[in-house]
Amino acid sequence: MEYKDLEYKKEDKIATITLNRPEYLNAFSPEMLESWSAALKRCQEDSEVHAVILTGEGKSFCAGGDIKNFVRHSKDAWDMKNFLESAVHPIARAVERLDKPLIGAINGPAYGAGMDMALMCDIRIASEKAEFCESYIRLGLAPGDGGAFLLPRLVGIAKAMEWLLTGKVIDMEEALHFGLVNKVVPHDKLMDETLKMAKKIADYSPLGIRLTKKAVYQSLSSDFLGHLEYISSQMGLLCQTEYFKMAVKAFTSDSHR
Repeated sequence: MEYKDLEYKKEDKIATITLNRPEYLNAFSPEMLESWSAALKRCQEDSEVHAVILTGEGKSFCAGGDIKNFVRHSKDAWDMKNFLESAVHPIARAVERLDKPLIGAINGPAYGAGMDMALMCDIRIASEKAEFCESYIRLGLAPGDGGAFLLPRLVGIAKAMEWLLTGKVIDMEEALHFGLVNKVVPHDKLMDETLKMAKKIADYSPLGIRLTKKAVYQSLSSDFLGHLEYISSQMGLLCQTEYFKMAVKAFTSDSHR
């Protein structure tokens, strides 16, 4: 498939999706949004993909919506709602269906919906040149792509409210302190460090990886006993896999040496 304003590649069980509109700081275009959803669907359906990396080309991760384009094509209330539901939110729905780890390599600023998209990642590794901003409030808007749902779950309600209501630019020291990113690395080491983590994950059992991710998110909408009921079923499946049987065999062999 040909992707527009986006690059897709697969190597060593890892798919990399690169937002590729650097002259516009990787702000969305309709073509990018369509390609993005299609790439995520491809990752889900491809059994050879065990982990997915999302990053941006050039100096920015993603500037969110293309404001200049909105001004040129002013939208009434229903137009905006339909645009979000039909063009932007399909990416969120595709991420929700993706049961493989999604790792954000945050190479530069992630503003507005670009920050929302970064929040959808399971793990975020950031360049020292990255920064975040829930910039909607600066335009008199509210987070349009899940930011008000995702951010409080990551950093708590009080800190999320501060960032959402002030439109503050969040530097990497603050982002790391509040758990918005997993680690901050030198800019020229970003992809190396991200690939290192992705490869470590991708080398484990693909079913184990997928069911572990599902278990984490299932727990967020379950009580403890409900989660234990869920995970007992998943463990029953996992102990039947060849990966588990071979791992146990290798472990017992090593323990008798």
